[in-house]
Amino acid sequence: MQLTGAQILMKVLKEEGVDTIFGYPGGAVLDFYDELSRTDFNHILVRHEQGAVHAADGYARASGKVGVCLVTSGPGATNTVTGIASANSDSIPLVIITGQVPTHLIGNDAFQEVDIVGITRPCTKHNYLVKNIDDLERVIREAFYIARSGRPGPVLIDIPKDVTNAKADYKGFESVKLRSYNPTYEPNLKQVRKVIELIQQAQKPVIFAGGGVILSKASDDLTELARKTQIPVTASLMGLGAFPGTDPLWLGMLGMHGTYRANMSIGEADLLISVGVRFDDRVTGKLEAFARYAQIVQIDIDPTSIHKNIPVSVPLVGDCKITLKHLNRMLVDVDLGNVSGKRQPWLDQISAWRKTTPLAYEQKETIKPQYVVEKLFELTKGQAIITTEVGQNQMWAAQYYHFNRPNHFITSGGLGCMGFGLPAAIGAQVACPEKIVIDIAGDGSIQMNIQEMATAVQFCLPVKIAILNNGYLGMVRQWQELFYKKNYSCTNMEHAPDFVRLAEAYGAVGLRAKKPEDVEPVIQKALSINRPVIMDFVVEREEGVYPMVPAGKAITEMLLV
Repeated sequence: MQLTGAQILMKVLKEEGVDTIFGYPGGAVLDFYDELSRTDFNHILVRHEQGAVHAADGYARASGKVGVCLVTSGPGATNTVTGIASANSDSIPLVIITGQVPTHLIGNDAFQEVDIVGITRPCTKHNYLVKNIDDLERVIREAFYIARSGRPGPVLIDIPKDVTNAKADYKGFESVKLRSYNPTYEPNLKQVRKVIELIQQAQKPVIFAGGGVILSKASDDLTELARKTQIPVTASLMGLGAFPGTDPLWLGMLGMHGTYRANMSIGEADLLISVGVRFDDRVTGKLEAFARYAQIVQIDIDPTSIHKNIPVSVPLVGDCKITLKHLNRMLVDVDLGNVSGKRQPWLDQISAWRKTTPLAYEQKETIKPQYVVEKLFELTKGQAIITTEVGQNQMWAAQYYHFNRPNHFITSGGLGCMGFGLPAAIGAQVACPEKIVIDIAGDGSIQMNIQEMATAVQFCLPVKIAILNNGYLGMVRQWQELFYKKNYSCTNMEHAPDFVRLAEAYGAVGLRAKKPEDVEPVIQKALSINRPVIMDFVVEREEGVYPMVPAGKAITEMLLV
């Protein structure tokens, strides 16, 4: 059976289980869009190609599936780069399909021609330029296989316009085998036994969970391990939700803006079991001071992440879920002795840290941003999917909204991309239409992709945007306050739009809270409305995120106020 390139794309997408495409049409992809009109795919028309990638990212994280976006050549393709880099940093499975000028024009500086394969080579897991229609079907299948297997990531397919309307036999490949790409899923059981020995010996152990736990769907297995061995758990920003945030063993987030008890625990631990983490600099602080007394176990499917930033005692290459299942199974036959009694002095120390230096703020006449996040948690009963922009809003969300389940905290962790939260919320809402989805935003970062309000309104996606409006680029201002003698150079954002009227201009609902007593009614009203809503919370202008570890310091050297 002969099909055009456009028909091949649609058929393979369907066979790969795709139901939603985020995209923006243009000349080089008109054949795809013409064919798309004869399919039952749910196409979400974004207002900017960066929004398409972030939305596909949010969709992938919320659904556990591969996110897909489709854009045209030239500026359409280059507009995706920030979103691709963000997904690559956070290991999110995406397939990005870009149009390209006809093959005979490639290299001739044709209209809307760019070398998007060359541009994205450093920030994709893999990418392709398809010059022959006979390769198209195979390439699309390989792209999905690479995106979702091993350590996930974004894969780009660049398809010239003449390939989209050429014809080829449809072969219907059933499986993909790549000789040079074979991820290791099963761990070395000898190494697993070493971990068990360390658990038996440890007096002050800590489990450190990262985004790999969530990506491998290993949260239940991690929770089983922690409770069985009575080991407290901390997490990176990307790992929030991997372990219940209201469990007595939960330490809170680790790192630059981590909790006092989490950071101090790492400083005192004699065993650190890290699962699905790459030891980012925001987590470790001063490298030579990180977990200096601990034997370190690192479990990760990506062998290049092992020993990359921190030397480890027991490296374990393998899928997090499979490895944790082996560990839990083998622990059944191990005499752990009186685990609760053995761990009690350590747990008492952690409890003391929690009581003497908790996350705290004082709510006075003006709205504290922490209060807003706490009220969001309370009024949603912790059930909402939370996306964030980047900056103070992101850190307050991580600190004060307690995530009890995976795939409910969606943020740009590795790249720290402003403008991420709103399109990601749109993608999450498409993936989970029955869920409450809230973007916790700053007044600066929300404006970077505010045009996606039109997408939310057009497709009747009832996302809620909670803007913590302090009239500054808040996190940059905080650094200027602490390290630049309050020289607030170019961070004043007082001339922002009226977000209530802006929401109404898009056809959404706008609400505002100026006093603490306004916060709860505004949230309750927003949650009762089945439409997109912007909540503008006018908060304390110079409130800071604490604890905070200054650059170059150990994570135990925290500024607390």
